Amino acid sequence: MLPIVYHENYSYPFPENHRFVMSKFVRLYDYVRTQGFISADSSNLFSPEKASIQDLSIVHSKQYLTELATNTMDPKAWRRIGLPWSEGLVERTFTAPNGTLLAARLALENGLACHLAGGTHHAHYDFGSGFCLVNDLAYTAQTLLNSAEAQTVLIFDCDVHQGDGTAAILNNEPRAYTCSIHCEKNFPFRKHASDLDVGLDRFLKDDEYLSIVRQTLNSLLDELQPDIVLYDAGADIWEFDELGHLNVTSAGVAKRDELVISTCLSRHIPVATVIGGGYDKDHERLAQRHGIVMDVAHHLFHQFL
Repeated sequence: MLPIVYHENYSYPFPENHRFVMSKFVRLYDYVRTQGFISADSSNLFSPEKASIQDLSIVHSKQYLTELATNTMDPKAWRRIGLPWSEGLVERTFTAPNGTLLAARLALENGLACHLAGGTHHAHYDFGSGFCLVNDLAYTAQTLLNSAEAQTVLIFDCDVHQGDGTAAILNNEPRAYTCSIHCEKNFPFRKHASDLDVGLDRFLKDDEYLSIVRQTLNSLLDELQPDIVLYDAGADIWEFDELGHLNVTSAGVAKRDELVISTCLSRHIPVATVIGGGYDKDHERLAQRHGIVMDVAHHLFHQFL
């Protein structure tokens, strides 16, 4: 069965009315289990270990990580992150990056694997931003490259917001290729150049959006022939997302996920998915929207692998 990565500390007690929906991770896990995507003996469910400051310093400042862990960061820097500090936040922040890394390793072994979290692409080397504290995509790519588990990594970021932190951290790493397809007039307002940025007009609809994703992905796969694709399947491209500004339907989200995953698998390129962003006052609806990539991945895993 499809390898799935999750940790119970991803959703900890958190203000229900906060714009960032911390409960979406456990709700997504419940959705996946209800759909039958986890075997009866949970043999396809994997849980990551907590990363250390030393582990994460491959892409982050040790001083920043220490301040994060000990709640000694400047209050202004905390406001930029947008989340209230707590021990629960630290635990999940130091665990989730290893979840993406574990998913990538499982994808290299099995062809496809999914992480029920991840996509914290606004985290920079020495500061957090936009609900992101540690950059799991940069951490995973750099770890795989340094360990020679991969020679070329493509980060294909389809979150509605530009992956500024990922681009900045990996700017001088030629073996990691960063591509961000995002709504141009949206957060972050100061962009950092990815290897390829595709800035979309606001209110773009399904057909044009999918055409851009298809052309961009095929061109990159032709050029790079990567050993693995880290796919940020941001659900915030949805037409009614609170922070999205695109007009992509739920069907369009599903078609995008199928397009990306099936294109990679048809070329025998492993794919690890992360859920990225999504914002909705209806927490259950949001979890189901993040579940779209799981529906698609479950189907394609059995079709291709």
